[in-house]
Amino acid sequence: QVRLVESGGGLVQAGGSLRLSCAASGRTFRTYVMGWFRQAPGKEREFVAAINWSGGRTYYADSVKGRFTISRDNAKNTVYLQMNNLKREDTAVYYCAASSTTQSATMSRSYDYWGQGTQVTVSS
Repeated sequence: QVRLVESGGGLVQAGGSLRLSCAASGRTFRTYVMGWFRQAPGKEREFVAAINWSGGRTYYADSVKGRFTISRDNAKNTVYLQMNNLKREDTAVYYCAASSTTQSATMSRSYDYWGQGTQVTVSS
């Protein structure tokens, strides 16, 4: 099994930045892709970004491209999401997820393991 623990969420003003971390533990050798999703109240969970563990291939939702950066540190088994120029519409619970499949990295159903989520609130 894989355990994922997110951290780094908080309250920031519009235009500010936050860096989320996702620490993975357990049997991570079968984890090929790590992703970030978010869910705002009353809305569906949506894809934010993803990264391939070994190759460093990245994927971004159009809504965050150019503002968010996903990165990895394999030695620390940690994935990061650097969020810059935050907007009110970025307010959501952010979830880290791990996938052991070859399905689309942008779809929730592709992921096998999920963290507990961390709240990001952007004020203005």
